[in-house]
Amino acid sequence: MLKNILSIAAAAAFSMFAATAIAGAGETSEMNLGPVGPYEPILASVGKSRLLAYYEPDHGKCAVNAVMSAASQDGNAEATRVRVALHPGELFHFDGVRNERIVFTCAPGAKAMTVLNRGEILTKSASTALY
Repeated sequence: MLKNILSIAAAAAFSMFAATAIAGAGETSEMNLGPVGPYEPILASVGKSRLLAYYEPDHGKCAVNAVMSAASQDGNAEATRVRVALHPGELFHFDGVRNERIVFTCAPGAKAMTVLNRGEILTKSASTALY
């Protein structure tokens, strides 16, 4: 029962954060590429989009929730949510439209989740900031 309450609370907090923080995603360049523990956010830029992801342990797996948001022409945020369960050591490629991607992996025992291609993301982020 406690696990269900924690899952619901985390999903509610995640949804509220996604609705408010991602809407202003173009205004911030804050990043956290991990490793993160359960319910801690991974924040990244993928091109002109922002990614917010977290995981919850699920019987030794990482149950990942990820939201990608991009500002539309009228200034509103359009978001897409993806959920996937990763076994320890498995990779999840979250691809953008312009050959941009973020690769997640789950640590043994679902103790942590991290972004594997952090050098690629940081390099693209730095080159985007120059323009």
